[in-house]
Amino acid sequence: MSVDTVARHGDDCARAEETVVLGVGAVTPEQVLTVARRGAAVTLSEGALLAMSESRRRIKDLAEDPKPVYGVSTGFGALATRHIPLRLRARLQRSLIRSHAAGSGPEVEREVVRALMLLRLSTLATGRTGVRPEVARVYAALLSAGITPVVHEYGSLGCSGDLAPLAHVALAVIGEGTVRDADGVQMQAREAMSAAGIEPVVLEEKEGLALINGTDGMLGMLVLACHDLRRLLSLADVTAAMSVEGLLGTDRVFAPDLQALRPHPGQAAAADNMTRLLAGSAIVASHAGPDCTVVQDAYSLRCAPQVAGAARDTLAHAERVASWELASAVDNPVVTLDGRVESNGNFHGAPVGYVLDFLAIVVADVASMSERRTDRFLDVARNHGLPPFLADDPGVDSGHMIAQYTQAAIVSELKRLAAPASVDSIPSSAMQEDHVSMGWSAARKLRRAIDGLTRVLAIEALTAARALDLRAPLAPSPATGAVRDTIREQVPGPGTDRHLAPEIEAAVTLAASGRLLETAEGVVGALA
Repeated sequence: MSVDTVARHGDDCARAEETVVLGVGAVTPEQVLTVARRGAAVTLSEGALLAMSESRRRIKDLAEDPKPVYGVSTGFGALATRHIPLRLRARLQRSLIRSHAAGSGPEVEREVVRALMLLRLSTLATGRTGVRPEVARVYAALLSAGITPVVHEYGSLGCSGDLAPLAHVALAVIGEGTVRDADGVQMQAREAMSAAGIEPVVLEEKEGLALINGTDGMLGMLVLACHDLRRLLSLADVTAAMSVEGLLGTDRVFAPDLQALRPHPGQAAAADNMTRLLAGSAIVASHAGPDCTVVQDAYSLRCAPQVAGAARDTLAHAERVASWELASAVDNPVVTLDGRVESNGNFHGAPVGYVLDFLAIVVADVASMSERRTDRFLDVARNHGLPPFLADDPGVDSGHMIAQYTQAAIVSELKRLAAPASVDSIPSSAMQEDHVSMGWSAARKLRRAIDGLTRVLAIEALTAARALDLRAPLAPSPATGAVRDTIREQVPGPGTDRHLAPEIEAAVTLAASGRLLETAEGVVGALA
């Protein structure tokens, strides 16, 4: 399964005429998106440059002190007991970056690396790491030039920072390793930097450590996932409304007074979305009278707001955690406001890892309910008068039979991806780092899960649109009808069997690009 459908259908190598200014305060999710996906340039405020200069003076003072200070005049991790003489300290920092740039596996997506770089730069800009302003300027210059270091899938345990991914970025900062330029061409870092007029840095005391000691990779992926999932949850309300309509369900269960009996805010928002989406439906009205013999709809229809609503509330919690982390200065040791240099454990990725895992559970369950609604359309015993599998000539034609198989395969994968990474811990560094978060792994699987949910919802929309056509001459609501019509621009209506894979991919593109959601919102206004 592709890990970046949402990004892939956007502007993967975009360069925007925008500039994000980083100060000493928290970076915002919108700034992350602007830099990661829209290719914005980055610059540093005067306040940030001043804060870095002031804390750097404190590090220089400690470097001349005979008393060992971790990361300044000692080795790292389990090797922290060795005092490093002054003549070896530049080599110490360079060796740290080279040895920790030990990633393996597939290349990580450009938007993830750019998010990671921005967030590490944001921490440097707080002045709490003791890094020189010129080091931070190189990070900003690389981002602004669209130069992206090559980072690999495996290497981070999510503790002591996303070490290997961040080290591959830092390797480029010192002019080593491989990168991709603004056009996506892979080349040596020094070559790309020379072409862009960027001078590599020679790291001094503590700087190598400060460049790799953060949760920036997992946090960047959390911010991107939260943005994508919020849109997909609104789309889930759209596809659920289409299915309720196409399966001759009722909208009465979404009434505000019924939702108020269980006052979860996400549930109320989802139910309100579905009520608005179904307003004016001739299909719903056709069976709303006393002659209707259906007493209650199946759970996948009736309880859609409860599941999508709980997903929203979980997402809101994840967004709060992300906001706290975006306001953090994660490093070890850290330069405090009063000038102390103190060791700490803020690099541990547990807070981020937990919510990444929680969101993967949410994604799997929302997708599972969507698949169940699709399956009802195909079963003649449950679809209230539609042909088996929505086929043109059942038996000769199979209709959408195998589209549901595809959904089921994805949902099964999503359930595996919902198994939490954060409950695992493999000790490292000779038992000095004896508990790790695995937050990077949680983030990687969430990206794959977001892609899977996009595909599942797209197939539900494709199937529901076919069912709405088969309900003619009864008309769908203005909102669901508009979504159906948008799909029809890319995929023909009911008929004999056609090559189904391209039609599914067309629906996936419409879902991932936001086009289906935008179409619905063009009729009913913004959805929660």
